[in-house]
Amino acid sequence: MIKIKYTLLLSFTFLILSSCSSVKVLGSWKSEEASTFKEKNILVITRTNNLQARVPFEKEIAKQLRSKGMKNVTESYKRFPTLNPNAEMNSERAANIKSILEAENYNGIVLTVLKDKQSYTTVSEYGGGYYAGMPYSAMYPSYYGGFYGYYNHPMSFSTYGMISEPGYSVTKSTTYILETVFYNLDLPEKDQIVAVVTTKIKDPKNLEKIADKYVQKMVADFSKQ
Repeated sequence: MIKIKYTLLLSFTFLILSSCSSVKVLGSWKSEEASTFKEKNILVITRTNNLQARVPFEKEIAKQLRSKGMKNVTESYKRFPTLNPNAEMNSERAANIKSILEAENYNGIVLTVLKDKQSYTTVSEYGGGYYAGMPYSAMYPSYYGGFYGYYNHPMSFSTYGMISEPGYSVTKSTTYILETVFYNLDLPEKDQIVAVVTTKIKDPKNLEKIADKYVQKMVADFSKQ
């Protein structure tokens, strides 16, 4: 489990280094309580301990939520800069986080997690073949037309002509699956989840563009009637 968490953390960090070719919402769900979320004191958390990934995602999510009328929204990196959202949980840490949220009166949480990374490699062959001069009937040289012309032509000997080896191109593609979950902490624990949006990002290369496109689609989906 620790190894899987570490792998996903590295993948989230890779998003920093890697324009976003496509962002697609794979699925979403909302409860009847989702409409009450606007009134909450909301804390936005991106579950990674890498600030370069955490900051732009939390900033963009908070900005988009405010644009939808949610006024009380705070980025966790601002209020709790030393928080490590990706730290492995134990009972003591869980109790500590709960007491902090209650003391700060946060009753709405928006949590984004990198759920999966899928990599694909495609190998394509190009070129290759036998080349012996100008085309005859679009395929062979003119001296191919008669036996003697061909037989006596220096290019008909095996030491002439050229065989070209084919080339190969390798294309790598990476897809990330992100999940954003909305919680209303004023509800009973088993009913606190009010919405979840799962999104696929393909071949990301710029973190700010990723955050902008991801959050636009995620918040738009959450805000749909």
